[in-house]
Amino acid sequence: MVQERLTEEKWQAILHNDADYDGKFWYAVKTTSIFCRPSCKSKPPKKENVRIYLTAEQALTGGFRPCKRCKPTGEKLPDEEWIGHVTDYIVSHYKEHLTLELLADTSHSSPYHLQRTFKRISGITPTEYIQDLRIQHAKTLLVRSDRKIAEIGSQVGMTNTPYFVTLFKQKVGCTPASYRRQHKRGD
Repeated sequence: MVQERLTEEKWQAILHNDADYDGKFWYAVKTTSIFCRPSCKSKPPKKENVRIYLTAEQALTGGFRPCKRCKPTGEKLPDEEWIGHVTDYIVSHYKEHLTLELLADTSHSSPYHLQRTFKRISGITPTEYIQDLRIQHAKTLLVRSDRKIAEIGSQVGMTNTPYFVTLFKQKVGCTPASYRRQHKRGD
C-alpha cells in the first residue's frame, strides 16, 4: 500500500479546502475510515489521523470508504451502506456524548441529510436509535449487576439520572428499579 507523506503544503490544502489540489492527492482519516478530496468542506480532521494517497483507488484499497459530501470517487455510496457505517459508529460509541451534528461530521454529511436518510432507511431517527441501544444495554446491566441506577445510566452514556429513569420508563413501561426486580436472576 502506497501511502504518501503528509507535507505542510498538503495539510494547508486540506485545512483551506483548496480545490487546486483535487486530483493531485486524496486524504483519508484513520478514525472515521473515510477519504476525501482536499476541497472537502467537512470539519478538518486531527493532523495525526490523516493519511495521504495519490489515487482514490489506493485509499479504497487501504480500507477507506468515500466521503458522502465530496464524493472523491465520483460515485455515490449507497444510502443503506452509508447508514450501516453510521450505525456501526453509534454501536462503538454509544457511551459517549453523541449529537446529530457529531454524527454528521463523522460521516461527512449535513445533520439534515443524515437525519432524513437515517429515518428513511431504518424507520427511526439517529437519536431514537441511540436511545434504544442505551436502554437495551441498561436492561442487561440491571439484570446482571447490582450497580446503582445512576451508575448504570452513566455507564450507558446517560449521566442525567432523572432523564435516564424517565426515558427508561417511556421505552420499557416501568422504572429501572422495577425492571430489575422483575427480571433479576434467581427470583
